[in-house]
Amino acid sequence: MSAAALKNLLSSSDYLNGEQLSEIRHEYIRGEIFTMAGTNAEHNLISGNIFALLHTHLRATPCRVFMADMKLQIKHDHEERYYYPDILVTCSPTDNHRYFKNSPKLLIEILSSATERIDRIEKFSAYCSLKSLEEYLLVDQDKRHVEIYRRINQWQREVFQDSAQLHIHSLELFFNLDSIYENLSFNQ
Repeated sequence: MSAAALKNLLSSSDYLNGEQLSEIRHEYIRGEIFTMAGTNAEHNLISGNIFALLHTHLRATPCRVFMADMKLQIKHDHEERYYYPDILVTCSPTDNHRYFKNSPKLLIEILSSATERIDRIEKFSAYCSLKSLEEYLLVDQDKRHVEIYRRINQWQREVFQDSAQLHIHSLELFFNLDSIYENLSFNQ
């Protein structure tokens, strides 16, 4: 990277300060910011269904669930990133920063054509660098299809379709795909 390019990079503290004032969300990767894509009705319904399941299940536990507007901080190999996962669960009492979290137990992304490549490759690689992360879910918004990647299985992919039963090991939560895709129908 040239010296001129380095001068134009934004510091993480400037990013965090700017993000508090911005009406548009941005992700931060090594000094560069990227505007977040908007969502559609299917994405919103799926996120809400999952949030409701997790929120109900995690009551009276030290775990907290956040969706859409909570940043995830990743510091790894001398670089800093901030992402907005669709759903984030943290159970660490020290993960208490007001504007971001850095010790998630579970991360969930809802796939869209605009974000699928980033969610599968870039974010997956960055998320797996977090020692606290136990599971990563990719939820398709266009068909009944969920993929779970678990640290305990060396991040091997498990696929669930139709009305399959899911087990989120990190939270001891069982539910089926019908719960995730409630109020949605697909033309297949």
